[in-house]
Amino acid sequence: MALFEEEMDSHPMVSSFLDKLVNYTNLTQGAHEHEEADEEEGSKKKTVKSPQMGTFMGVYLPSLQNILGVILFLRLTWIVGTAGISESLAIVGLCCSCTMLTAISMSAIATNGVVPAGGSYYMISRSLGPEFGGAVGLCFYLGTTFAGSMYILGTIEILLTYIVPQAAIFRAKRKEEEVDALLNNMRVYGTCCLSFMAIVVFVGVKYVNKLALVFLACVILSIFSIYAGVIKSIFDPPDFPVCMLGNRTLQNHNFDKCLKTEIIDNLTVTTKLWKLFCDGPNINATCNEYFTNNNLTLIQGIPGLTSGVIFENMWSEYGPLGMLVENRKLSSFGESNPTKDIYLPYVVNDISTFFTLLVGIYFPSVTGIMAGSNRSGDLRDAQKSIPIGTILAIATTSFIYISSVVLFGACIEGVLLRDKFGDSVKGNLVIGTLSWPSPWVIVIGSFFSCCGAGLQSLTGAPRLLQAIARDGIIPFLQVFGHGKANGEPTWALLLTAGICEIGIIIASLDAVAPILSMFFLMCYMFVNLACAVQTLLRTPNWRPRFKYYHWALSFLGMSLCLAIMFISSWYYAITAMAIAGCIYKYIEYRGAEKEWGDGIRGLSLNAARYALIRLEDAPPHTKNWRPQILVLLNLDSVQGVKHPRLLSLTTQLKAGKGLTIVANVLQGTYLMKEAEAKKAEQNIKSAMSAERTKGFVHVVVSSNLRDGISHLIQSAGLGGMKHNTVLMGWPGTWRQSSDPLSWRNFIETVRETTAAHQALLVAKNVDSFPTNQDHLGSGTIDVWWVVHDGGMLMLLPFLLRQHKVWKKCKMRIFTVAQMDDNSIQMKKDLQMFLYQLRLDAEVEVVEMHDNDISAFTYEKTLVMEQRSQMLKQMHLSRTEREREIQSITDESRSSIRRKNHGATENLNVSRQSSTAEDTQEDEAQLIHDKNTASHVAMNDKAEAGPDQVHMTWTKDKLLTERNRSREPNANMAVRDLFNMKPEWESLNQSNVRRMHTAVKLNEVVVNRSQGAQLVLLNMPGPPKNRGGDENYMEFLEVLLEGLSHVLLVRGGGREVITIYS
Repeated sequence: MALFEEEMDSHPMVSSFLDKLVNYTNLTQGAHEHEEADEEEGSKKKTVKSPQMGTFMGVYLPSLQNILGVILFLRLTWIVGTAGISESLAIVGLCCSCTMLTAISMSAIATNGVVPAGGSYYMISRSLGPEFGGAVGLCFYLGTTFAGSMYILGTIEILLTYIVPQAAIFRAKRKEEEVDALLNNMRVYGTCCLSFMAIVVFVGVKYVNKLALVFLACVILSIFSIYAGVIKSIFDPPDFPVCMLGNRTLQNHNFDKCLKTEIIDNLTVTTKLWKLFCDGPNINATCNEYFTNNNLTLIQGIPGLTSGVIFENMWSEYGPLGMLVENRKLSSFGESNPTKDIYLPYVVNDISTFFTLLVGIYFPSVTGIMAGSNRSGDLRDAQKSIPIGTILAIATTSFIYISSVVLFGACIEGVLLRDKFGDSVKGNLVIGTLSWPSPWVIVIGSFFSCCGAGLQSLTGAPRLLQAIARDGIIPFLQVFGHGKANGEPTWALLLTAGICEIGIIIASLDAVAPILSMFFLMCYMFVNLACAVQTLLRTPNWRPRFKYYHWALSFLGMSLCLAIMFISSWYYAITAMAIAGCIYKYIEYRGAEKEWGDGIRGLSLNAARYALIRLEDAPPHTKNWRPQILVLLNLDSVQGVKHPRLLSLTTQLKAGKGLTIVANVLQGTYLMKEAEAKKAEQNIKSAMSAERTKGFVHVVVSSNLRDGISHLIQSAGLGGMKHNTVLMGWPGTWRQSSDPLSWRNFIETVRETTAAHQALLVAKNVDSFPTNQDHLGSGTIDVWWVVHDGGMLMLLPFLLRQHKVWKKCKMRIFTVAQMDDNSIQMKKDLQMFLYQLRLDAEVEVVEMHDNDISAFTYEKTLVMEQRSQMLKQMHLSRTEREREIQSITDESRSSIRRKNHGATENLNVSRQSSTAEDTQEDEAQLIHDKNTASHVAMNDKAEAGPDQVHMTWTKDKLLTERNRSREPNANMAVRDLFNMKPEWESLNQSNVRRMHTAVKLNEVVVNRSQGAQLVLLNMPGPPKNRGGDENYMEFLEVLLEGLSHVLLVRGGGREVITIYS
């Protein structure tokens, strides 16, 4: 393996890699998952005992226990009676189909690699990314928490309604107060029960886990007792008579005989029932009219499986709040009077009933399918157990629910089915009347079942919240990641209990059930979406061991979840989606960035690829044109950003729209500069984050800066998403720089952007531009429109004013009129043009006359040409020096002795040459500065005198330079430079005319716009003859003198703004 020994640290041997996989075990729930990013943090895993639970004990039974629960025992008979067997089967089929399809999708995700403890949250977050994962994870957490509320309310309802009704604290004096009294009792006892359960969970979860099998045994025993009661009803139906007045069902609490009168000792006496409808016990007392006109009838509440009652219960009996529960077969005389009937002992609807409401109430009875995946850390083979156990559990419970719907409708009288609390059978649990051997089997079994489910919810929900908090994707949840020394989530338990108390205060089981339905449905919907996205993207890592899935099934499951959400309660659905959306946006903007290889990123990649291919077809229309900016940044010696305000300007110009590429060029080779390039990229990203600039970073390593910038201009971007504008800073120190490449690179960049038909923006004094936090309360953005170059000058101020920094600035447009122009007509035309462009701006036409060329202009041109000659002479001396060094190097190859001697000569010559060159450059700069200062003093028109003196010399450096200038070589160089000064008559007249234009235009701009917040000015192009490049820089410098905030604009050769809609 010697071939690979140098790479062993980063590429270990296969045997070592396999050893690590064998030693890997699932982490406890709530702990950090096993990922490379977390390994880098240095946390080492502790050796844990290998999990041993199989499919039956680890997945099937827990799922069975979570699915079968409070709704089956307390509400299923009422749902069957209200919706009828046909619509009840539709409700059950709809909900069970939804969970079965979700289980198929979940099985595919769960078998696509190792699923650490964390269950559904882990699967969704790693499949759909941290934003969706966090949002749906919190929804699943809220659903589990409200499920705890529902189970506690179910426990208290069983306790106060069927076990010890005497324990009620609030008692109704009148019949219409019974509902309020029941809700208040639920709130008090529910809060006490929640506190007790929270203490149990806090003290020891192990006791809850040990009792889980007991609670499961209660559920199974209760279900068997129901089936046993159904079989017994075939040949010996239980005796639960229901008293009917006419066709109305009576509450059988306060009377024992379904009679108006009875004969005792040959005397006709009234019964207790008589006293409920009449104003006295006497036989001649005034009674309710309906009571007088109708007879009392006893019907059997449980007629039995073979009675044929199934046909009567086939159809629905929906009704409003307060509707009487009636048997349509019985005769009735008289109309109902709701104002009086409310005080009489009739069985009535306590809520308005309709199909969609029943869907929302029933759906929690099919939740709990995630129980197996939540225990994945305890399973021997999670990839095998989760699909088999979950699908079998759903199939089993679906069979139980469907058979229960049919059997309840076939065995129980319709009026008793619609009696939610069993008031017509002396307050017995309706499902208990069917059970065998006693109703108490169901009552006690359902009580402990609800208790166990509530404890399980209070155990699981805090751990789920702890897992989300420890993932670090939601900053404000960080505190809930902490707990006791053994890892128990104390703070998360407190929050869970607080949210659970909200459900307890609502107090109604029928009101809480739709709330948790929403959260569970949203979780299931995204599980299906995750499977569908992964399947359609066909990512290389998508290789589930469970093969019986299809993207169409996942989409069907997702559609069913969404449909059931809006079917059951559209306003709850919108609220749940709003909560999830807020969490999503919060994670997107404030959460930690995580790369989990999720499907949403893959989907974004596919969508981006498709969009780029479409964009490639044709260039954008003028109406869609916006600046796609390539920002050329300079970095310092430690790779820090020199001019971060360029990024601020980009943000203000873009407002988050369009493409932004921030680029930099490092000089060297990539192999040598790789670390610096990565550091530069990170520093630029940090600066972009600080300046809120959204875009991409592109750091290029090139042999020289010129080629690097050229490569960026040519190749930055991809397909149709390429830049059309280049933004860079003005090279303010170009005069002081000893390297002519500093300004030659700038000019070549201008040429290349023009050749590439790209716009160019050059910001002068960019470090004094406003930051994104500044708010300019007033001021103007002045546009000097000298030549038309596609409308960039018009568009840029409009874009800037969209940002809050520039919003209150006014826009002024100046244009220049010459002698033969009609300035009045020009102003009218410009105003009309701006009106058609829908731009608000003040318009002013400035007249510039061809005056005689001033002495100041000649002096400026003279200094400029002096500098040009000086730079050429310095460049020539450098070339001659290089030739001399090369000749010495060639001569040294002849012998070792001469080579050593040649090296000494080389050193001496180099020192002498460099000294002479530095002296020449420094003296040249000093001469230029002095000349400039003297010309400024002589000319009254130059108002910004100090700005024209580019003095960069300290006192010490000046003394040093004077000493050096006494050397013979330096004196000779200075004499030569002075001898190169041309006379005015020999000046290049083209340069004189250009300097005259620059001086006059500068005077006008400074006069009108010196106080403006920003000046936008046409940027003249560089000369076609490269020999005048240094003069071009002087022209621009003169043009910009005296202006603080300037943005030079050069169009890209196409129209970017239009008057058409």
